Amino acid sequence: MDNSLSKDEIDKLPLCQFSGVITVVEDELEVPGIIEQLLNEKFLGFDTETKPSFRKGENNKVSLIQISTTTEVYLFRLNKIGFPPALLKLLESKSVQKIGVGIRDDIRGLNKLARIKPGGFVDLQDVVKSLEINVLSLRGLAAMVLNVRISKRQRLSNWEADQLTNSQIDYAATDAWAALMIFKELVYLEPNIEINNIKLSYFTTK
Repeated sequence: MDNSLSKDEIDKLPLCQFSGVITVVEDELEVPGIIEQLLNEKFLGFDTETKPSFRKGENNKVSLIQISTTTEVYLFRLNKIGFPPALLKLLESKSVQKIGVGIRDDIRGLNKLARIKPGGFVDLQDVVKSLEINVLSLRGLAAMVLNVRISKRQRLSNWEADQLTNSQIDYAATDAWAALMIFKELVYLEPNIEINNIKLSYFTTK
C-alpha cells in the first residue's frame, strides 16, 4: 500500500459522501433509546465537531458528537441536549469499539463537559503506524485506503448554529462513517496487524 498521496492526487479522486440515514438528535429524551440500539453494535465510527475560535484565548466547547454504523449516523447536538448519561455510557463501553482519527483531542474536548473514562476506542492514527503509513488525517486516509475524496469545506463552520445546514449535516455524518469504513478496509487488508497488542481481526470476531 502506498504511504502517501499528494494534494493534487487526492483532488482527482471521486467525491465521497455518506448516503444512508442521518438523524440529528436535539431532544435529550430521544438519547436513551438510540444508545440502547448502538450498544448492540460491535464497532462504530466516531467524531466530534467544535465551533471554531478566531480570537486568541477563546476556546469553545464540543458542539456535536457523531456516531456511525455502516448504514446510519446519529448527530448528537451537545449544545442543545447537554451530556446525557446514556451517551456517556456508550463512550465508556469497552464492548463497543469506537473508531476515529485523533481521538485523544476529541476526548480532551469532551472532558471539559463531563468526566469520561473512555473505553473501547481505536484511533486510526495508531493503526496506520503499524503499516508505516505517514498520513494521519481522515481525508488522507480515505484517499489512500478507500480511493475517495472527502470534502472538508464545512470544518470551520458554526456548529452551534440554531439549525445545522444540509452541508454541515452531510459533512459531519461522512466523517464518522468514513472512519468506520477505513477501519473495516484495513481489517480486511491487514488482519494480522496489532493495535494495543490486539490483532485487528479480533474486532471482526468478538
